[in-house]
Amino acid sequence: MKPMLVLQLRPETEAAADEFAAILRKGGLAAGEVRRVRLDREDLPEDLDPGDFAGVIVGGGPGCVSDDAAKKSPVERRIEAAVLGLMPAVVARDLPFLGCCYGIGILAHHLGAEVSKARYSEPVGAVECRVTEAGRSDPLLEGFPATFRAFVGHKEAVQALPRGCVHLVASDPCPFQMIRHGRRVYATQFHPEADADGFETRIRIYGGRGYFPPEDAARLVAMCRAETVTMPEVILARFVAACRRGWEHPERDASGERVAPGAMP
Repeated sequence: MKPMLVLQLRPETEAAADEFAAILRKGGLAAGEVRRVRLDREDLPEDLDPGDFAGVIVGGGPGCVSDDAAKKSPVERRIEAAVLGLMPAVVARDLPFLGCCYGIGILAHHLGAEVSKARYSEPVGAVECRVTEAGRSDPLLEGFPATFRAFVGHKEAVQALPRGCVHLVASDPCPFQMIRHGRRVYATQFHPEADADGFETRIRIYGGRGYFPPEDAARLVAMCRAETVTMPEVILARFVAACRRGWEHPERDASGERVAPGAMP
């Protein structure tokens, strides 16, 4: 297949490396199948075409789309501009895209929806997510239980369903946990790559960034360790599998036979 494009937005090297390793591991990807770009360190080439890749995965990060532009650092402004610069082509051409946490804000902002800290922020930890009626027929969620646990932690959130989007997953604290635009443009508020180890790393690194009081770190790590979170990574693996198939029939194998939900990676 064409390479996958993985865009990372975390300026913290340890956090970025841990996230990238998790995307490879949970997505079933080899490093040689991926073009990794750390946007805090390098610019995207002006002639980069997201259509030259099998799919685009955007990781999370400490920045917020809704923050006052004047208060954003030059690195934050550059990262945001780079990702937003790809969205017109991604959306107009319905290119395979999976935005994780920060990515849902990017997609919603591009579509003109409100992203803010007014409502729906979630503390660091795991939350009970519900698959919507529309979500039950989505190929990335086929066969999912009605509810599943996912790791979250965000200060801003989508305030209303963006135009042209399908609402796939909700939670009580944050209604828009997963959305889809067109057939192939996805975004999640939760972290599909995350597990307890990864969240422990992020808790240690982001303790002073406004997500939680630093003195709560040990309690949050213990809480994450007590969770059983297994389904979000299936979404990531299915997205990658669909990209490998060219996305024509993401729920079918190479022979055209329907794949049982439990068997699909």
